[in-house]
Amino acid sequence: MSQPQVSSSSGAPSVSAVSESCDVFVIGGGPAGSTVAALLAQQGRQVVLVEKEHHPRFHIGESLLPANVELFDRLGVRDQVEKIGMPKFGIEFVSPEHEHRSYVEFAEGWDKSLDSAWQVRRSELDELLFRNAATRGAQTFEGCKVRDVAFDADGATVQAVMDDGAKRSWRARFVIDATGRDTLLANKFRCKQKNPDHNSTALFGHFTNAERLEGKKEGNISICWFPHGWFWFIPLADGTTSVGAVCWPYYLKTREKSLKEFFYDTIALCPVLADRLKNATLIDDAVHATGNFSYSSTHATGDNYLLLGDAFTFIDPMFSSGVYLAMHSAFDGAELVATALDQPAELARAREGFEAMMRKGPREYSWFIYRVTNPTIRDMFMYPGNPFRVKEALMSLLAGDIYKGTPMWGALRMFKVLYYGISLANFRRTMAGWKQHRFNIRDMGALKGETIQKSEG
Repeated sequence: MSQPQVSSSSGAPSVSAVSESCDVFVIGGGPAGSTVAALLAQQGRQVVLVEKEHHPRFHIGESLLPANVELFDRLGVRDQVEKIGMPKFGIEFVSPEHEHRSYVEFAEGWDKSLDSAWQVRRSELDELLFRNAATRGAQTFEGCKVRDVAFDADGATVQAVMDDGAKRSWRARFVIDATGRDTLLANKFRCKQKNPDHNSTALFGHFTNAERLEGKKEGNISICWFPHGWFWFIPLADGTTSVGAVCWPYYLKTREKSLKEFFYDTIALCPVLADRLKNATLIDDAVHATGNFSYSSTHATGDNYLLLGDAFTFIDPMFSSGVYLAMHSAFDGAELVATALDQPAELARAREGFEAMMRKGPREYSWFIYRVTNPTIRDMFMYPGNPFRVKEALMSLLAGDIYKGTPMWGALRMFKVLYYGISLANFRRTMAGWKQHRFNIRDMGALKGETIQKSEG
């Protein structure tokens, strides 16, 4: 096998066409792609990992879950993540319908060891994981955009172009799509389906000198409801704070001023948040907008490919599950690839289990996300009691403890029973909330004139 040039930049020598071969070709250098590439390279596979941009690159999705910690340990990067992270021990909930604020900690969950995580700049985390894949033996290319993947019975031919114009071609036994919301293979196979039950958009920016919680709570994420959706407030280790509004599309359609002015007007609708930002400065005067539409693909695997993280499905980021679900799918995906390459007779059963795993996490989180603006759920978050251990089960879910066999599922079902019981007891309020939700998720068409930031898994 000829040796390719391992990195690319606009100043790199131009190559008209290079053809290579590998065992596994991974498209996308976010958490999912970098994780699976590192794991497969450690198995002794010939792995190529490509990223269309250059690290570090801006990305949203900065809040991690306690369940991420074990995955960082297994990758051997926990100490590096800890150095760039802001410790996060829990969540603050702020509601305009309640005078008090609710504080919960991950240590209140079923597994008391899942007690903390970090807030991180994604540009730093993603680069860290990408470099780790190279350290573990993967060949990594930046500024490499895949143009086409052609499958056949023996694998696939991948056509790509470097950002200096050089063309590259690889012959791979297996291809992994970790392109995030670019959904390369889902688009190719036309198997991507918009989720009809959730439809939202997001506005966000980064601030200096925002007022944070005190003491141990300083690094906690704050979730603040407002009339048109909810805000995140994520403190980062360098003193900046990420602030974003996830809102219904109809609200963004009302904008008749600059995006910055509209963002500040939106912040003013949440008095607690506005107070915390009264002395803050918006970094680079920059506000971003993104279409935050939930979707899922009909399948995640084939005989010689799989989809990881957001390349398979994307859900509302309220519970910060994106990076964890992406990385967990990468660990299971590495096992699936090993089966496909070494034990093809076992692949059908392995694919069935992987498909079920890929749906489990989004399904469990989505039940809460679809109802989070309902007044019943809001009350339950603002008054988090623990009958039948339901609070412990909820905190375990929010910590990402959904794959280890923790015996919390009976209590989580009881949480849902209580939800339905309270909803029936307040039938008129529940119906009003349901009608409002149906109004909120109307398809208002594609956003026009906004900067769309893609999110990778």
